Amino acid sequence: MFQKLFKFIGEVKTELRKASWPWESDPKIRGFKKYKELIDSTVVVLIAIILLAAYVALWDLIHTQAVTFLGGVADRF
Repeated sequence: MFQKLFKFIGEVKTELRKASWPWESDPKIRGFKKYKELIDSTVVVLIAIILLAAYVALWDLIHTQAVTFLGGVADRF
């Protein structure tokens, strides 16, 4: 059982070395500059989430108002 586990861990390490990581691999680059691509991608995702949330909230508000209006009209009859 441990043999399979160690083999799996070794294969995972091999695959992770092949991966393209979103930060600079040059050891001379330090600080936030090293993670520029990662930070930029994170900002884009956060902006997209905020815009999507605003879009959904707007349509929810519109539909809520429409249903409330139609419910008020139906009560009059």
